[in-house]
Amino acid sequence: YNKLRKEMINMKAKKLISILSIAFLVSCNSKLPSPEIQDGILGKQFGIDKNINEKTIDKYLNRDDVCYRDMRMLIDPAKYEEIGGDSYLSGFIKGFEVIPYPFLAPTIDLPTEVGNGYTGDTLFSLVDDKYIPNYAESLDLLENFFPKNLNIFLMCGGGGYANMTKKLLISLGWDENKIYNVGGYWYYDGNNKVEIKYLDEDGNEQYDFSKVPYHNIEFNKLTKIK
Repeated sequence: YNKLRKEMINMKAKKLISILSIAFLVSCNSKLPSPEIQDGILGKQFGIDKNINEKTIDKYLNRDDVCYRDMRMLIDPAKYEEIGGDSYLSGFIKGFEVIPYPFLAPTIDLPTEVGNGYTGDTLFSLVDDKYIPNYAESLDLLENFFPKNLNIFLMCGGGGYANMTKKLLISLGWDENKIYNVGGYWYYDGNNKVEIKYLDEDGNEQYDFSKVPYHNIEFNKLTKIK
């Protein structure tokens, strides 16, 4: 009898743990608010989301139904210090992986203050508002970086590169109802910062890029479309 009673208690405990685990997963993956561009200049100029942005992003981290992408370069040739930003990737939010937008397609409408941005190789060209692949592997790489079965959270320094990425993906067939521009790291003051910039023993600014989960694109290994 004692053995049977013990087995029943163990079964109930396992069932309870299973129920709690399911409840935890459901809680973590509760329904996301639909993408909704916020009012004001941040919405009009950058398309930053009203509900999920720099102020609220901490509530939406660590979800298995979301792909988290930061679109900045490690070192951007554009002088973002001129508008209060950082041309270097000074930090990122934990859980985001870095894929530089300037490697995907041409940068457009940069603030005049920052000067010229990156002008090197890109996966796609922009011709008459259409994105044309430059390499045979361009679309496959894009689908690998931004899985279509997941919601996609895009971030950068101020919101511009994230907005450009969203336009690129929607133009190429991604579901706009699953793509969120969650804003700029420069304005994030949450609890999940991974700091890259630090001062060395001489007081000079340094950047530890080894901390960055970075996706590089080796254009010399791709098949150029003539």
